[in-house]
Amino acid sequence: MTDRIARYFGAGAAGGFLNSMVVWLFGSLGLSAALGVAIAPHLSPGWLYPRVVWGGIWGVLLFLPVCPIRPWLRAFLLSLGPTLVQLLIVFPLKAGKGMAGIDLGLLTPLLVIFFNWVWGVTALFFSSEFSRRN
Repeated sequence: MTDRIARYFGAGAAGGFLNSMVVWLFGSLGLSAALGVAIAPHLSPGWLYPRVVWGGIWGVLLFLPVCPIRPWLRAFLLSLGPTLVQLLIVFPLKAGKGMAGIDLGLLTPLLVIFFNWVWGVTALFFSSEFSRRN
């Protein structure tokens, strides 16, 4: 059981790291701005660390039994948890960016869905990769 917890936390943390790199890359290349979304974080340890840790915590979702479906769809389903928290709690209540982050731009929810799907794909990949090696 402890091995599974560590594996899922590590897979989620890897997902959090890659998700963060994609968010940062979209911002630094101006892709977010081109889509009318004001998400362009500065890459710093203070920004990255909590995202990696929360990615690991969200890795607990890998414990959920999901019927056999395509990995891309499973990654999307797993990413719905962090996506809903971001859109319905973090943006409106903690960041003051309006419901679903609309104050950052109308396409914010779509970008958040995509960014968190990246987390889900990465977490799934690493959780299955860790399983094969043990």
